Amino acid sequence: MSRRPTPRAKAKIRESAAEHVARYLATDGEDGYWIDSWPTLILTTTGRRSGEPRSTPLIFGRSGDTYLLIGSFAGSGTHPAWYLNLDANPEIHVQVRGDRFAARARTVVGEEREPLWRLMVELFPYYADYQEKAGREIPVVAIERVTP
Repeated sequence: MSRRPTPRAKAKIRESAAEHVARYLATDGEDGYWIDSWPTLILTTTGRRSGEPRSTPLIFGRSGDTYLLIGSFAGSGTHPAWYLNLDANPEIHVQVRGDRFAARARTVVGEEREPLWRLMVELFPYYADYQEKAGREIPVVAIERVTP
């Protein structure tokens, strides 16, 4: 049986995320870059159904020049909407503090996934707990800047 967030929980997540995004964008990340001790970026995808831009604050890691995201949805049995959006359209926009750029996302698979997963679990240990309860393989997403 997969765990799905309730409509009320989804609404609360959306409201909290919208407030975070607004603060982050207004201050170039001065307010919102850190969630406790974890760095965040703003990911903007294109809604797979609406075609509208959707911005989400996410904890991120780095491997060289590649930004890394985890599609955990806090261990939910479903992928987060931002992941479904970038899976449908990998052309995205990212803001890290005041640095805004176009990028391309891809889901990391095979042998490449495991070391990047471990790196992200070291950064945010809760991902390991989320994986145990999710009932699905939580995606690791690599984001690479698009050079003009």
